[in-house]
Amino acid sequence: MIRGVIFDWAGTTVDDGCLAPVAAFQTAFQQAGIQLTETEIRKPMGLLKIDHIKTLLALPRVEKQWQDRYGTVPTELAAQKIYQDFEEALFATLSTYTAPKEGLLRTVHWLRKHHIKIGSTTGYTREMMAVVAAGAHEAGYQPDFLVTPDDVAGVGRPAPDMIFQNLALMGITEGARVIKVGDTSSDIKEGKNAGVISVGVIEGSSASQVTTPAFRALPLEQREALREAVAQTYYADGADYVIDRLADLPFLVKALNDGA
Repeated sequence: MIRGVIFDWAGTTVDDGCLAPVAAFQTAFQQAGIQLTETEIRKPMGLLKIDHIKTLLALPRVEKQWQDRYGTVPTELAAQKIYQDFEEALFATLSTYTAPKEGLLRTVHWLRKHHIKIGSTTGYTREMMAVVAAGAHEAGYQPDFLVTPDDVAGVGRPAPDMIFQNLALMGITEGARVIKVGDTSSDIKEGKNAGVISVGVIEGSSASQVTTPAFRALPLEQREALREAVAQTYYADGADYVIDRLADLPFLVKALNDGA
């Protein structure tokens, strides 16, 4: 029987389309004179943000831009400066990206009705999550537990530490009784590394690179091609299941429980 669900935040439960960090990364790198594509920005999404920046700086195309502009490879100091600019850009708008995604509140209500505990992990710091969690709470969403990298000695995804902390808080020792739901490769890998059931969500995800309304507005053929591409990305990362939207989660939980 499923006893716990651990959600990601941006792109999974709030901030449809995972827009806040994308814009902040774009701004921070532009201030350093580096141009990034949205696909480049989104690929490492879900990592601890300083790790995300270092991953972007290590891209061959970005490293070449840096060398052409500064005559050297990016350093730790450069990464830290970009991170400072990222934080400034993120905090300037973060409070506007805290609304729960469609179907979340009904799904949470169903989970609680069935005595399933709700945890969460994130690539945001504790300070960032103070803003996000407050806005989400005001709109009706508050998980039972929130664990950030700051709560586990700064260890981010895809390491399983945040999930392990959630399990301890939930009082659950069997990973097979817990589902991790996320919208990035690092979410899926985090779940697999922790030994829980790993589930990817498609609509409004970072992996899809579009908001739910934009996704649904696509021509049918294009929409189905994107749906399949995102699902295959999740499965390639080790996902056990893929759902279209959060409202599908209760059906998955019920199916797993009926087959237990």
